[in-house]
Amino acid sequence: MINGSCLCGGVRFEVQTITGPAEYCHCTRCRKVSGSSALLMIGIKTEGFRFVSGSELIQSFEAPILYDPPAYKHCFCSICGSSVPAPEGDWIEIPMGSLDDDPGLIPDKHIFVELLPEWDSISDGLPQYTVSELVKLRTGHDLCKDFQMKFHVLPSTDSSNAGD
Repeated sequence: MINGSCLCGGVRFEVQTITGPAEYCHCTRCRKVSGSSALLMIGIKTEGFRFVSGSELIQSFEAPILYDPPAYKHCFCSICGSSVPAPEGDWIEIPMGSLDDDPGLIPDKHIFVELLPEWDSISDGLPQYTVSELVKLRTGHDLCKDFQMKFHVLPSTDSSNAGD
């Protein structure tokens, strides 16, 4: 059994089997969630996951849909703000940094590398995939020719009303 938790220890969980992949995602949303140039996530089957404590502490934020549902959903502990898993569906991704035990897998790739910020570089020798390469890898199909990359955009604010 592999244990995991949030920073304050309020949310604790167990994972029976880690299946992978373990990917550094450089998409703009994962960068915002992690506060870094990438978010390292590891895949598991939901059937082998269970909360030990603190599931009632989990809050979530759903970003606007960029392409197709479901929305990008970020779950976090309401006390410390740490990213935590939210088991929905048959397969989920867990923030690898939330694991307390060695999962027995190491990161295997970088994804969305065309969105890597200019202030960072990748030098670990792992495979690097653009969106179109990732789609081909996962589905065996090419991205449609008229595909347009969409980006997370913050809601506009009217600065003329600041301080009112």
